[in-house]
Amino acid sequence: MNFTVPQELDGITVQNFLRKYCQVSARLLAKLKRVENGITSGGKLIRSIDILHYGDIVELLLPENESEIIPVEIPIDAVYEDDFVIVYNKPPYMPVHPVREHQLDTLANGAAFYALKKGENFVFHAVNRLDKDTSGLVLAAKNSYAAAFLPENTEKRYMALCEGIVEGSGTINAPLRLKEGHTIQREIGEGGVNAVTHYEAVRHYSGKYTLLSIQLETGRTHQIRAHFSGIGHPLAGDDMYGGSREHFPRQCLHCAEIRFVHPISRQTVTVCRETDFFEEYHE
Repeated sequence: MNFTVPQELDGITVQNFLRKYCQVSARLLAKLKRVENGITSGGKLIRSIDILHYGDIVELLLPENESEIIPVEIPIDAVYEDDFVIVYNKPPYMPVHPVREHQLDTLANGAAFYALKKGENFVFHAVNRLDKDTSGLVLAAKNSYAAAFLPENTEKRYMALCEGIVEGSGTINAPLRLKEGHTIQREIGEGGVNAVTHYEAVRHYSGKYTLLSIQLETGRTHQIRAHFSGIGHPLAGDDMYGGSREHFPRQCLHCAEIRFVHPISRQTVTVCRETDFFEEYHE
């Protein structure tokens, strides 16, 4: 990876250039210092205290990736990819990461096989995570630099189908806490963590459902599901939060859009994949 010193940063130290301008994390910077020729300029090793000048090119040799995820031949829909990032369109019912009950049927397993076929070194750096039954876009970094850069430079938009009629747009600003007696389920309540959800009604169906476009200001566990359940409009199919599965076999939640600043070009990239929940609906 190469970074060129702009004119306005002439005279900056290597450490300040990498940390503040290139947004290299402190953890990665420490690793680069231990890698042979990890940080060079003009083919020569440079130290973090050295001074850089306008036009200097700083080259980073990233540490080799190591992964313990077992590659499995699972169909993977990669909807955007370059040398640094990849966006997958995850189907419902597929976990993102291996867990005790799912060791070989996850997005990470399929992604590992996909990378193996291409001859790429692979570690699954998922920037956003979706519940097993939630569908949609998952952004992943291909190296540790992009993995550290992307979380603070990524926005997501969700689509959800809730029960009942919701009009217009609005914001749910209500703290979420772990529901008593549960290990994962959340509820609105005092003592919880701050959670803010912005929504806009897109369409109504049969006088019984509302399709919503949702932006999260905070990213709490089950935030969308718990917030809409808390205001009396649980997601269709979300029986954990009071929704009915009479017509939908899973919670109707989908990550429809990811917008991120590219870690190298610094250009904004937008990837969209809409969905139609009513493909699973039978009157």
